[in-house]
Amino acid sequence: MRGISPVPSYVVMQPTTLCNLDCAYCYLPMRAADRRMPVAVAEAVAASVNRWAEAGRFSVVWHGGEPLAAGREHLAALIAPFGPQVEHHVQTNATLIDDAWCEFLAAHRVRVSVSVDGPRGRNGDRVTRAGRPAYDRIVRGVAALRRHGLPFSALAVVNDPEPGRAAELYDYFLGLGCEVLGVNIEETEGVNTRGNAHEAAQVRAFWAELVAAWRRDPRIHLREVEWSLRYAAAVLDGTADGLLPRRLDPIPTVGYDGSVVVLSPELAGFSDPRYGDFSSGNVLTTPLAEIVAGAERTTGWVGEFLAGVEACRASCPYFGFCGGGHAANRYFELGRFDGTETEHCRNSKIRLLEGVLDHAREHRTPAV
Repeated sequence: MRGISPVPSYVVMQPTTLCNLDCAYCYLPMRAADRRMPVAVAEAVAASVNRWAEAGRFSVVWHGGEPLAAGREHLAALIAPFGPQVEHHVQTNATLIDDAWCEFLAAHRVRVSVSVDGPRGRNGDRVTRAGRPAYDRIVRGVAALRRHGLPFSALAVVNDPEPGRAAELYDYFLGLGCEVLGVNIEETEGVNTRGNAHEAAQVRAFWAELVAAWRRDPRIHLREVEWSLRYAAAVLDGTADGLLPRRLDPIPTVGYDGSVVVLSPELAGFSDPRYGDFSSGNVLTTPLAEIVAGAERTTGWVGEFLAGVEACRASCPYFGFCGGGHAANRYFELGRFDGTETEHCRNSKIRLLEGVLDHAREHRTPAV
């Protein structure tokens, strides 16, 4: 895995910067402003995406702000330029979802992922702009999805990976009815400056407990755990070198104004005296395919990040599992892109794999 692929597997689109919630751990800098993506931006992106989609599966991920805050009419206009072969996904807090939105999502074949952190008592950071708990509105939106028979994934942020938390979390999402669950230990990035350091043994125990809960009733696809088990199996059969792609996925994020940030959606909307606004171009003036193909050559911080990836490759025994980490975590934790280990690495890569292996050792079948 060296360098950046000239063709991504998906594109992230920001239909609006606005979010109707004000979550304490949110990294987005402009979530109180309603800056909507012009249709011309979507048309410019679609010109490249439709060609990429002809070669195989391709996704557009609508990610705000709160994407549904753009409204059905505007979101439909943004989706319209994309061909029928393009898959659409939306990451939403679900608070705006009602029968009309369910009909819209079904008609446009949009796959849904809901952000919710577990049962009511675990959602204290997810509040409205008036500071009121958002939980009841979230579960009303989920109920509408279920009423309309729309499958959905879930994404949970965990700021307290402590004993008992993982089993509680998994049991909750079994009842919620999601098909896929992603678990993110809170990250220090963007405008969220809260610390994310935790005791190593505590985090390992959290992941081990999550594996145990999943194995008791594996009805949900558990993103982090299934990837860890796949990696461990590949190591055992000698095929681990084939798991990571030959080149990094550029993950182009197209901001509301057409600016493109590669590798880390979390960098969009920020600027730095050394690195500028992190963008590699704007689709209103340069085709997206050209921006992506040239990002490694034209964007200074990208070269620094790739140097950090090589430093990880040379120094970290977990490189084959994570592939060198994420650019935004390095920048927001270390202040630069060519550093190596971060708290995010420790929490969500190293301790994750260790926790999965701890569970495996504890429950291995004795030799006969």
